[in-house]
Amino acid sequence: MAAQLTPQILADGFIFLEGPRWHDGKLWVSDMFAEKVLTVDAQGNTELVATVPQRPSGLGFLPDGRLLIVSMHDKKLLRQDPNGLAEVADVSALVRGDINDMVVDAQGRSYIGSFGYDLMGGEEAKPANIVMVTPDGQTRVVADGLGFPNGSVISPDGSTFIVAETFANCLTAFSIAGDGSLSDRRVFAQLGEATPDGICLDAEGAVWVSSFGSGEFIRVKDGGEVTHRVPVPDKRAVACMLGGEGRQTLFMLTAATTVEELAQGKSAAAIETVQVEVPGAGLP
Repeated sequence: MAAQLTPQILADGFIFLEGPRWHDGKLWVSDMFAEKVLTVDAQGNTELVATVPQRPSGLGFLPDGRLLIVSMHDKKLLRQDPNGLAEVADVSALVRGDINDMVVDAQGRSYIGSFGYDLMGGEEAKPANIVMVTPDGQTRVVADGLGFPNGSVISPDGSTFIVAETFANCLTAFSIAGDGSLSDRRVFAQLGEATPDGICLDAEGAVWVSSFGSGEFIRVKDGGEVTHRVPVPDKRAVACMLGGEGRQTLFMLTAATTVEELAQGKSAAAIETVQVEVPGAGLP
């Protein structure tokens, strides 16, 4: 039986948080509907990093430390330079619907998922893809036929890519080639009724999964065994990240909202935490 953990609130007062990343001793998050990227320290103090009018989502960092930001509506990858935000690439010709979460590898290549259709507008669901963007702005599709690709991670050795397929209720793994291509698609874990959103990886190769629909965070091993659960009753489990001292704090982004309310920007978000035994590993 899976162990159950009880979270504590670190900070609240946000609208809808996405893309948590632990970097430079702080948690970095996108408050999508506030159109802001923020950092949050261990005491819950926030600081504005950037304003993104077309809604920020996935975050990542280049090898030189510069911040990359997914701009959802205009389907662009942005980079924060000393003089402001610069466009790395426009991927609108390659995707359907908004672009969303992202993971950036050790070479600075960004893997960006997309909705595949107009989710907020109530359009019928369609398969979506993952686009890879190189640091110099070259773009190509590296995976297709996915059921709403969402959070993604890369193993510590850089050989495996795992993505949450939210509406296929599973985690899917690929092998990563030297040029960044994805192949050897396989199911990492079938998740039953869980709808995986953001994910993060730990040092034992297990994945922490945010289940948006069921309002819980679960730790799942390759093959599907669930070892831990963190219920967040009456809330949505949106995304998670292992960070803090020794990367043994699980930062969990929650939101009191529904898909219908979210389309109107109605949501109340928080950052919650639990301490875990197995530290974070890999990327992001």
